[in-house]
Amino acid sequence: MLKAVRLKLQYCLFILFGLFSLKISAQDVSLYEQFNGRYDFIFVGNTMNPAENNQVNFCTVPTISSADLNLPPGNEVQSAFLYWAGSGTGDFNVRLNGLDITPQRTFSKTQISTDNRPRPFFCAFTDVTSIVSATGNGTYTLSDLDVNANITLYCSNRTNFAGWAIVIVYKNDLLPVNQLNIYDGLQSIPENIIISLSDLNVINTTGAQIGFVAWEGDQGLSDGETLSVNDHILSNLPLNPETNAFNGTNTFTQSDSLYNMDLDVYDIADYVHPGDQSATIKLSSSADYVMISTIVTKLNNNLPDATIVISNVVSSCGSRQIVVDYTVSNLNSTKELPAHVPVSFFADGRFIQTTFTLIPIPIGGHENGQIILTLPDDLPDDFMLKAVADDNGSGNGTVTEINETNNGFELPATLLPLPEFNIVQGPNACNEGFTKGTFDFSGYADLIRIDPADRISFYPTREDAENQTNAIANTSHYNAASSQEIFVRIDKGVCHTVTSFALVVKNCPPTVYNYISANNDGLNDYFYIKGLRDIFVNFKLSVYNRWGKLLWTGNNNSPDWDGDAVKGLVVSGGRVPDGTYFYILELNDPDYPQPLNGYLYFDK
Repeated sequence: MLKAVRLKLQYCLFILFGLFSLKISAQDVSLYEQFNGRYDFIFVGNTMNPAENNQVNFCTVPTISSADLNLPPGNEVQSAFLYWAGSGTGDFNVRLNGLDITPQRTFSKTQISTDNRPRPFFCAFTDVTSIVSATGNGTYTLSDLDVNANITLYCSNRTNFAGWAIVIVYKNDLLPVNQLNIYDGLQSIPENIIISLSDLNVINTTGAQIGFVAWEGDQGLSDGETLSVNDHILSNLPLNPETNAFNGTNTFTQSDSLYNMDLDVYDIADYVHPGDQSATIKLSSSADYVMISTIVTKLNNNLPDATIVISNVVSSCGSRQIVVDYTVSNLNSTKELPAHVPVSFFADGRFIQTTFTLIPIPIGGHENGQIILTLPDDLPDDFMLKAVADDNGSGNGTVTEINETNNGFELPATLLPLPEFNIVQGPNACNEGFTKGTFDFSGYADLIRIDPADRISFYPTREDAENQTNAIANTSHYNAASSQEIFVRIDKGVCHTVTSFALVVKNCPPTVYNYISANNDGLNDYFYIKGLRDIFVNFKLSVYNRWGKLLWTGNNNSPDWDGDAVKGLVVSGGRVPDGTYFYILELNDPDYPQPLNGYLYFDK
């Protein structure tokens, strides 16, 4: 994709016709801008001179003139460049259709005639595409172009002039594919000059043309005047004979009264050949001094036209990578699209990656491709994805195309982030025996979720959470046989993630009920310690009388103490008398390294 190339304009080319022998310094004409596609061009402009200055002695140049633009229907203005020129150091504040115009570039040249009096001339340029596009067909009037301040100096050698021209490039889908080159600079005659036009791409000579915007040409002064391309003298009868190319004529209006300026176009199909990359322009004159501001070449060209469409974008949950399916086509083209054309991808305008086509794509053909793009961490989840064919990532391509503005394709894309969540500490429950516990985590959904729209569910295993099977329905009274990990599934649209927390069964401190009434009424018949048996399975309980004598010991495998003494002094059937006794409870648990002790009261 060779974008329209805008090169720095060094000078503005004039061709001046005069009556005196002059000293001339040449300035090279160079390429200003190139257009490739279904384009053509037209010149619109007019002189300010009321007559030819070489034939009528006038010394005041009007400041206003008009010209009409009549583009046929279906033509669309692509670019419009206004040039205005005249005698003197320059008037750079003019008006086009009442709109103030100032130049974007200005150029000057000074001639020294045989009277040794310097005579400066000026040329100015500005892009008026927006004005011409908005106005369309109709009358264009340039006003306030005033060169009369020092005009007497120029009247003396008949170089008093002013004029203007708009070089218009237009497009139409029915036009053949052309390459338009616009050159400008500053070179002049009399004597001989040679202008080399580079950056041509001659494929087909059909319809080849060259156009000139020239200033100060005289119909009545043509001694030795010729204009040639590649050593072939040009003519366009009846307006432009071989011996008087710059003679105040307009090819587009067929006017021969465009005094002291020319808007001329010549057919050059017979003078260029396929494969040519340059052309040589020669101008000669024995008397006329000629100034040319612009040369336009039009050459028929066969070109490809790379376009691209993104057909599918696949995002994976929790991944910064996307898989992009795309198609590069060469549809509205007249030439095969070569292989290895760069294709670049952008996210929210940021360059991501470049790939290349693999094979030549024929006229009307296409190539499918797929690429994995890794997106930067700071790119938002919702973004615009753009693919551009024939772009190396910096806006430059490798292929000249029919249409350089249709290489891109853009669509919205979305990453699929995993749900964010809070990490929570799992609940604890007291050991109810043999490491069993009852847990309440009914409020955990709100603790875990960050986005209120996320859906939370709980599962006994990770596999269940991934498959959404065996969900825990009762989260306020969940029985666990031992310490257990609970898995939490957080769902956000198509994506989910799984986290977990631990249910921890702990041995809670036992509760000692220190009253025994051993009367077999079913109430307090035993020394009962709640939360001890089958929880502290290694406990040892010892009971002592008030004098410290051991009466009884028990553990998890023995029954609760009912008042019988099995150690020390045994009385009346082994039952101890009523009274106060003392106990020492060794839990033998790392969380309770110190024994519990206290008193209890026994009553028969």
